Amino acid sequence: MIKVAILGATGYTALELLKILARHPQSDVVALTTRQTRNPPVTEVHPSLTGLFDLPCEDLSHEEVGRRADIVFCALPHTASMDAVPQLLDSGCRVIDLSADYRLDDPGVYEKWYGHVHTDPTRLKSTVYGLPELFRDQIPDADLVANPGCYTSTSILGLAPLLAEGFIEPNGIIIDAKSGVSGAGRTPKQGTLYAECNESVTAYGIGNHRHTPEIEQILSVVSGVSVSVAFNPHLMPMDRGILCSMYPRVRTTASVDEMMAACREFYSGQPFVRVVEHIPATKHVAYTNYCDISVRMNRDQLVVFSATDNLIKGASGVAVQNLNLMLGLDQQTGLI
Repeated sequence: MIKVAILGATGYTALELLKILARHPQSDVVALTTRQTRNPPVTEVHPSLTGLFDLPCEDLSHEEVGRRADIVFCALPHTASMDAVPQLLDSGCRVIDLSADYRLDDPGVYEKWYGHVHTDPTRLKSTVYGLPELFRDQIPDADLVANPGCYTSTSILGLAPLLAEGFIEPNGIIIDAKSGVSGAGRTPKQGTLYAECNESVTAYGIGNHRHTPEIEQILSVVSGVSVSVAFNPHLMPMDRGILCSMYPRVRTTASVDEMMAACREFYSGQPFVRVVEHIPATKHVAYTNYCDISVRMNRDQLVVFSATDNLIKGASGVAVQNLNLMLGLDQQTGLI
């Protein structure tokens, strides 16, 4: 059994992680952390875990977490992870970081988009990006894996095969993305109050959403050329799920059927990507670790659809995929 800890155990991502780890045959959750000082039971924070875990959420030092655990899921806010991760690695732990602190390989880009100087910049270029469908060979030996963002996973998985095979232009890709409210996290904010977001759809972060450089960076690696996107996210009045409708320019005479076939070949052997004939919907992937992808032609405009559950394939599920690869297990362990 591998001893597992979760830093920042009170959020939605941690809840989904714990639900998965409760059925994972090789994990033993030994520590949960919170910034609260009264050490509430995890079942008080997450009542749905009653009968599954009997652990307190503790205000532990990173050194103490390192003494208890072999692998740590770091579900701390952005800018907090970069303080914790070096200490955890120094203690001998391996880390799966669910924040954005280690996803970008350029500290200047991180500072521009997150408004904070990176305090661990030398580690950025050597950190493995934890999207198994693209970087599976690099993950097993990694001590630090940067778990991808939810919007980024959904966008990247839909576009990667078409860019890699040269079907679409790398510039001017429009990503129309829609997410459930849980994507904003558990901390109360005015825009996610029920009276604000119920029966309403709103765009946000236009031109400055922090997932933009992450999407461009990884798609540029996949395609071997510089990729630029116009990323337009929307908040939807639903709990969970992401649907991306993406509009690239076609650079080939290949048919939609040929593009679909190329997507299937690209993801051959990848258990959590489904290239489907129907148009993907968030209901089809809710509470699963699947990403559903399909391609359509609307007159002269190619449309790429991609759907995920933002809390699972967009966060906790792919984190467990990474855990499994780091442990030498089948990717599907604990997930199906």
